[in-house]
Amino acid sequence: MAKQIYTGRYTTENEEDIVVFLIGMRINKRYAVHKWLPVFNAMPGMIKELYTKKEELGFLSMESYFGLRTTVMIQYWRSIADLLAYAKGEKHLVAWKNFNKKVGNNNAVGIYHETYELKKGNYESVYGNMPLYGLGKAMKHIPITAERISAQKRLKSTSGTNLKQSNH
Repeated sequence: MAKQIYTGRYTTENEEDIVVFLIGMRINKRYAVHKWLPVFNAMPGMIKELYTKKEELGFLSMESYFGLRTTVMIQYWRSIADLLAYAKGEKHLVAWKNFNKKVGNNNAVGIYHETYELKKGNYESVYGNMPLYGLGKAMKHIPITAERISAQKRLKSTSGTNLKQSNH
């Protein structure tokens, strides 16, 4: 099924604080399938839970990427409190316990995550001729108008940073 393409230039509102969470794994030893496959297989259940209980959990959306050795998911959350609450939830705790039991400090597979809290007005986005994607899928997707034509106009930061005018 093809995704709807939104012709033209779009952006997102930036009226809310959000959290961007990157999480992934790296296969360090390709032939140690018995070590990295359980880690890989733990994710689909958690992803299903996130989409099934989005409002309750504070989960907004995500994108996934798979490379030869490394995977990454870019997740968008309503708050750090919501993300931390999910980390203490049953599905995640079971996956974490299983990882520590099966992998622990074995160097066959690596895992990582990074967390970024973005304050309202301090993030912006542009999507040209794209389906709903990334932040545009997580937040309200709106056409770029004269009031939002430049990155400087889309950024509403009050930090006093002097941004050069740009039409990107």
